[in-house]
Amino acid sequence: MAVEDSPLASLSSRFPLTFPIPTPVTHSHLISASDLATEEDLLQNPDNLRSWLSYIHQLKDRISRLEPPQGDTSSPEESLLGPLSTHVAREGLQQLTLVYERALSIFPTSFKLWRSYINMRQSYVLGELTNEAKTARQQQSKRGSSFKTNVRELLDAAELANEWKDGLDGIIGYEEWRSLIATGERMIACLSHLPVPWLLHLSILLHPKCPSAFKRTYARRTFDRALRTLPPSLHGRVWGLYLRWAELMGGEAGERVWRRYLKVDPSLTERHIAYLLDASPPRPLAASKYLLSLARRAAKNLYSSLEGKSPYQLFVDFLELVERYADEVGMDEEQTLELKAAKQVAEEQIAKPTEESDSAPVEEPASINGRLMRIAGPPVPVEQGKIFKPKDAITVKKGPEDLPYDEDIDPANTRLLDVEGIVEKDGLEVYKDQAGRLWTGLATYWIKRGEFERATTTFERGLAAVVTIRDFTQIFDAYAEFSETMISTLMDALADEDNIEDEEFDLEETEKELDERMKSFEELMDRRPFIVNEVLLRRNPNEVVEWEKRVALYGDDDEKVVETYVKALDTINPRKATGPLYPLYVNFAKFYEEGGSKDLETGESKSEPDLKQARKILERATKVPFKSVDELAEVWCEWAEMELRNENYDEAIRMMQRATTIPRDPKKINFYDESVSPQTRLFKSLKLWSFYSDLEESIGSVESTKAVYDKIMELKIANAQVIVNYAGFLEENKYFEESFKVYERGIELFHPSVAFEIWNIYLSKFVKRYGGKKLERARDLFEQALENCPPKFCKPIYLLYAKLEEEHGLAKRSMGIYDRACTTVQDSDKFDMFTIYIAKATANFGLPATRPIYERALENLPDKQTAEMCKRFARMERKLGEIDRARAIYAHASQFCDPRIESGFWEEWNQFEVDTGSEDTFREMLRIKRAVQAAFNTETSFIAAQTAAAAKGAEKPTDTAQTIAKDAADPMAAMEREMSGTGTAASKKIGGPAFVASTLKTQNAHGIDQSQDEEQTANPDAIEMDEDEF
Repeated sequence: MAVEDSPLASLSSRFPLTFPIPTPVTHSHLISASDLATEEDLLQNPDNLRSWLSYIHQLKDRISRLEPPQGDTSSPEESLLGPLSTHVAREGLQQLTLVYERALSIFPTSFKLWRSYINMRQSYVLGELTNEAKTARQQQSKRGSSFKTNVRELLDAAELANEWKDGLDGIIGYEEWRSLIATGERMIACLSHLPVPWLLHLSILLHPKCPSAFKRTYARRTFDRALRTLPPSLHGRVWGLYLRWAELMGGEAGERVWRRYLKVDPSLTERHIAYLLDASPPRPLAASKYLLSLARRAAKNLYSSLEGKSPYQLFVDFLELVERYADEVGMDEEQTLELKAAKQVAEEQIAKPTEESDSAPVEEPASINGRLMRIAGPPVPVEQGKIFKPKDAITVKKGPEDLPYDEDIDPANTRLLDVEGIVEKDGLEVYKDQAGRLWTGLATYWIKRGEFERATTTFERGLAAVVTIRDFTQIFDAYAEFSETMISTLMDALADEDNIEDEEFDLEETEKELDERMKSFEELMDRRPFIVNEVLLRRNPNEVVEWEKRVALYGDDDEKVVETYVKALDTINPRKATGPLYPLYVNFAKFYEEGGSKDLETGESKSEPDLKQARKILERATKVPFKSVDELAEVWCEWAEMELRNENYDEAIRMMQRATTIPRDPKKINFYDESVSPQTRLFKSLKLWSFYSDLEESIGSVESTKAVYDKIMELKIANAQVIVNYAGFLEENKYFEESFKVYERGIELFHPSVAFEIWNIYLSKFVKRYGGKKLERARDLFEQALENCPPKFCKPIYLLYAKLEEEHGLAKRSMGIYDRACTTVQDSDKFDMFTIYIAKATANFGLPATRPIYERALENLPDKQTAEMCKRFARMERKLGEIDRARAIYAHASQFCDPRIESGFWEEWNQFEVDTGSEDTFREMLRIKRAVQAAFNTETSFIAAQTAAAAKGAEKPTDTAQTIAKDAADPMAAMEREMSGTGTAASKKIGGPAFVASTLKTQNAHGIDQSQDEEQTANPDAIEMDEDEF
């Protein structure tokens, strides 16, 4: 069968339908008899656009009515021809084209007419839009002006809004496609200043069935023409379609389009990176260069990620991309080393000064008499080579400077990346707090490339560079996992029988490599504590504790221990040391003193003790500018102790004499002045003098010890403990009077709060020594102690004074002392003092003598303690048979006792009235109770009552509100209710008469008697009376 007779040829022969433009001459069916009236009207009024649009609308309605319904399944012809598969559609296209072309000949610049025409032509050629595309275009039409300039949203919209169903095949209907595109060219020629005609025409080129002749070169040139024709403010609308076309086309042309746009607006770089990685095949090299460029720009605040990523997150994304495509993106080890060597050579050449730069002429400022000629303007004097800016000069604002050109960020350059150099320069130097992740990523890159030795070197470099435990843990865990994986892989290879039978498999080499890997892995595990210590010392080389830990790690290796001590003492800055520095010197000296480490088997030192070297170390320590004087004092004390351990007692004394040497003018030296060196202030160190005094007490004489203590007193650095120690030392050696003088000197030195403690010891010692032999002197001492003693501290002295008078003096004087104490001590101690005073008065003079003391106590004590004292006073009066006086005391104390808080007081008074009172006195007690409760019935008192009740675990006042109301209505009934369940054991034993039960009945709101439900129990505190007494 010939080609002309094939079905495809017969289908292609139907096109083009619209070129040349159909006319009634060539196509007689285009104008029907029903359209003649409209045609005559248009001939008479051709300038009426509304008539033309009405005619077009009439034709569209007729064509849609004549169009046959579509079936569920499309035939091959329908799938190839799309909407033009029916004869009615083809004739309708020709009719509408004729009318549109006639109208456009009259209105060639009508945007409304052109848009309707192009949409009609596209509906027949491109097919019908999908439902999603229709929805997207409807939503776009509702968006504001900001949407039309947002390229990112326009790009997403172009992807959604340009999807069609069916459509005319680009091969069969090539001529019709060509005619449609030619019509679009005519439209943009007439309306080139408007963006919508360009967008309508360019959207045709995104159709999947668009012929290849128009899909690439023609489309790219048309997009470029649109950008050249339209103003820059409208370029965003074109770029949305242009970038979508670039993604559909792909290849080098699409990549060039994207690079052109990203130079102007890099905000869509992340989207383009995702596109490059999802493309088939992916382009990881270009994507990694784009990502590296973003990370560098973001680090300099030249780029802000639309996804909210930080510069570090962008760099980590780059690192992950490099790890994923290690072979396609990065250089191998050999290329990396060559590039690094070339960069090093270039840097050295730049650093060296060249002869040309030395011999270059020095630039001179412009001047009137200089080499430059003044063209215009008055002469301007030049001062110190400065050129001044005129007042009317215009300052041009500079935008942010872009990054200099670099092959590593040029996507058009095909050179592979120096990943190691990039990670070191852009990662480790910038993000120092994330060193662990960066070193691990770099090592992973080398592992993916199969460069295992380079990966091991990278891990080691990372462990030697990090300064935090977190980064160390990341690198060490990855290093250990890599080593374990390599070992397991080699063991599997050796266990595989196929490898053993393979001639190319080198068994010996594999076993050797396995042994080396296992050995290095064991060494790595053994080195872990040392590496951790190195990390901490890199973070803070002045950390004394970490240096001591490092010494402990070496254990029995004496050479390493000495090396570590020497390195530590050379490294640490004494003024910046973290923690006390002196233990490092002391332990180093002890190391030599003990002869190094000890043998585990014998427990003896491996070397002979070297006291000479130990003294040299301590001598060096005494010249170190420590942060505090106490550290220097500790060094001297440790030196003296070392001499004592080696029985060099005289040498120890000489050390302390040397350390405590007093300068010529000690008063000018301020011990707390940090600007003065510790060595200058050392002579005022109490710690040093205390050690010296203890040393003299142990191995010195009494006179030498007294001399040391006297120097401490002269320097005015003694504290209370030193005074007590000095006096105790003298007392042990039978110098009692001198010890008492030391106490008196100490009392003069200190504040009364401290002197009080010395007085206590002094007076106790004096009384113990002399008792009543020197009574007058003792009394004088006590009076001196009490003269300036604050009330807070004078209680013990008064008690000791009174005890002295009781044992060795007169009882009357002791009572006078107690009387003074009761008014002198602080308020919190007065109650105890009155209690002691009363007890002593009772023992010496009997109960009646305590009445004036009680009365004074009631005048001086606070309210809360007054109530307690009143109860004791009342009990005393009751013992003496003074019932009325006791009742009056209870009545006086009642004003301080809230019934809701001090229930114990009222119970005691109640029991007192039951035992000794009458009905009248009992009623008076109840009346006073109600009056007191009413007086305390304030908000503050109520809150205090609730708090006290909660603390005691008792029932709160709010829980007894109803009972209180009943008490106010009927006191006698309330009394019986209270006593029915809370009778005391004493009342039950007495079994006295009870009051007559109340006849009042309590009724509720419904009139029901509630008293029947209450438990009827006898009142244990009620007073029984006969009827005759009423």
